Amino acid sequence: MRAALRQPQLIVGPEIGWLRLRPLSPCTFLSLVPGWLTDSFKWDQKTFPTQGDGAVAHSLYKMIFLTALPLFWIMISASRGGHWGAWMPSSISAFEGTCVSIPCRFDFPDELRPAVVHGVWYFNSPYPKNYPPVVFKSRTQVVHESFQGRSRLLGDLGLRNCTLLLSNLSPELGGKYYFRGDLGGYNQYTFSEHSVLDIINTPNIVVPPEVVAGTEVEVSCMVPDNCPELHPELSWLGHDGLGEPTVLGRLREDEGTWVQVSLLHFVPTREANGHRLGCQASFPNTTLQFEGYASLDVKCEPDPPVIVDVNSSVEAIEGSHVSLLCGADSNPPPLLTWMRDGTVLREAVAESLSLELEEVTPAEDGVYACLAENAYGQDNRTVGLSVMYAPWKPTVNGTVVAVEGETVSILCSTQSNPDPILTIFKEKQILATVIYENELQLELPAVTPEDDGEYWCVAENQYGQRATAFNLSVEFAPVILLESHCAAARDTVQCLCVVKSNPEPTVAFELPSRNVTVNETEREFVYSERSGLLLTSILTLRGQAQAPPRVICTSSNLYGTKSLELPFQGAHRLMWAKIGPVGAVVAFAILIAIVCYITQTRRKKNVTESPSFSAGDNPPVLFSSDFRISGAPEKYEVRLEPLQRGLYPGMSTPGGVHNGPRFNLALPSTSGLSERRLGSERRLLGLRGEPPELDLSYSHSDLGKRPTKDSYTLTEELAEYAEIRVK
Repeated sequence: MRAALRQPQLIVGPEIGWLRLRPLSPCTFLSLVPGWLTDSFKWDQKTFPTQGDGAVAHSLYKMIFLTALPLFWIMISASRGGHWGAWMPSSISAFEGTCVSIPCRFDFPDELRPAVVHGVWYFNSPYPKNYPPVVFKSRTQVVHESFQGRSRLLGDLGLRNCTLLLSNLSPELGGKYYFRGDLGGYNQYTFSEHSVLDIINTPNIVVPPEVVAGTEVEVSCMVPDNCPELHPELSWLGHDGLGEPTVLGRLREDEGTWVQVSLLHFVPTREANGHRLGCQASFPNTTLQFEGYASLDVKCEPDPPVIVDVNSSVEAIEGSHVSLLCGADSNPPPLLTWMRDGTVLREAVAESLSLELEEVTPAEDGVYACLAENAYGQDNRTVGLSVMYAPWKPTVNGTVVAVEGETVSILCSTQSNPDPILTIFKEKQILATVIYENELQLELPAVTPEDDGEYWCVAENQYGQRATAFNLSVEFAPVILLESHCAAARDTVQCLCVVKSNPEPTVAFELPSRNVTVNETEREFVYSERSGLLLTSILTLRGQAQAPPRVICTSSNLYGTKSLELPFQGAHRLMWAKIGPVGAVVAFAILIAIVCYITQTRRKKNVTESPSFSAGDNPPVLFSSDFRISGAPEKYEVRLEPLQRGLYPGMSTPGGVHNGPRFNLALPSTSGLSERRLGSERRLLGLRGEPPELDLSYSHSDLGKRPTKDSYTLTEELAEYAEIRVK
């Protein structure tokens, strides 16, 4: 039978600090609270005055006490039993080298009624199957080596108090701690609730987020006080000239842990900006001392922001990294914003803010703005970013097809930084150019067929070069070129008609004498081939043994018609027209080789047959002819002798040019030759003397190579011959 609650005892001591109560009803507990609360407030007011400097401390204590009231009710209710459960602070801290008391209470169902209650504390894991390190075990006192001599149970498990004490703390003991209740048999339970222990080395100094010159501020130093064997003492460092500290005392936190608090009140000046203020926690009768520091950031009276640091204009090459920096001075700190064209790129509450641009492109070229603002005003600055890059591929806008005589305007444009040099070429000839311009316009006042062709627009600067090709097509009426003609070879007539035109014309051959017209569609007679603006058509007529007919070539397109009667030329010209320039060169080379071969063969043959050809008294006869001198019965022989060192006096070729081998015409000396015969000899040799009465047309001989033409072939043959005629 549950007895009524006796007067509760408040145990305020370093070892536990808990209310130890017998079971009571909530109504009974609430009826007892006012007297207890009154007594507590009386004790509180004696310790901490409600007026003056202690007013803040009094309010803080009152708030903590009222907050802890529901927690006491939970603890008292838990003592009545009912289900498995545990309570301990979720986190607790302690200085290295000291100790820590982790408060803990647990509960289990009343119907179990165990004779003996045991418990186990585990480190970092609640499950025995994971073999976590054992911190404390009431049955065997066997613990992990890390906790030997360091762990001790302060609570009474029979009273459902599982408070744990850890001493000689070191950093490796920081972590999670779990409690497991052991009531015997299968009545074992590991509670999910756990406490995280944090091992620290510095006091915690709390400075207000804003310290304004001329306005009183409160700086606090807080250290954990959870070791029942060692209690810290606080002192301030570097507080000279700032004011005298006020020690608030030992305070309990919401989860049952304890802290020591010391307050420092002072009125900062502008000169105190950056001052280093420290707090020291020491433990009596030990060498343990811990220090912490904080720097004062003293602001002046509230003022609008002023931008004091910003980039000047920036130039960067395409693909590089760019960093834009903006800094401002204000109180309170300003909101800094980087913007471009009204778009926010980055913003933050800070004294400086950078904007990082990775691998900049021409699209990021422009003006950037830095805006600084707070509740008291704003300021802004602009930064120009110029991205340098090579010209883009030029674009051509304008006329690409024109009629002869029209005016043509072609616009070539590009984009680059810096501006490029633009040039328009045609067949490596500069037609127009501009320097440091993005556009170039080419004007052709009256285009001609010669303006037709491929053009290039080239843009370049120090970062690169790009070019674009475009074609200008000039349309004009057909023009029949003068190289058009006809040629006959044996019984075949071929007519060549070369037409220059754009667009492609139609070509027809007209034979007026036969009243016949042949066009390109009749492939049996006409062959056509187009190359650029030239159209070559060849008409072939076979079986033309008689005189070749008249041929008229007519060409027309949508701009006009042109006709020309084709003149007849030698057959060899037709051949050159067929085979073209390259074929003509090859044929000519072959022809020269054949001629050289024939000549060399003949020379070798003559030398073989006449070894004394160049010397001797009686040179061989190369040509002979019988003639009679009137009045003389004898028969004479005319011989041609090669000259040793040139012609005889008085002998020359027409024009004074001596071509081919030279020969002397000689008459052999014969006994009884009359004076008339000697005169005839002089006449034949062209020597001075009386002219003989010979009926001789000429006696000059030049045995050079003379061409002979064969009307039935398309080649020229070279022959060596000489001729002497006597009339």
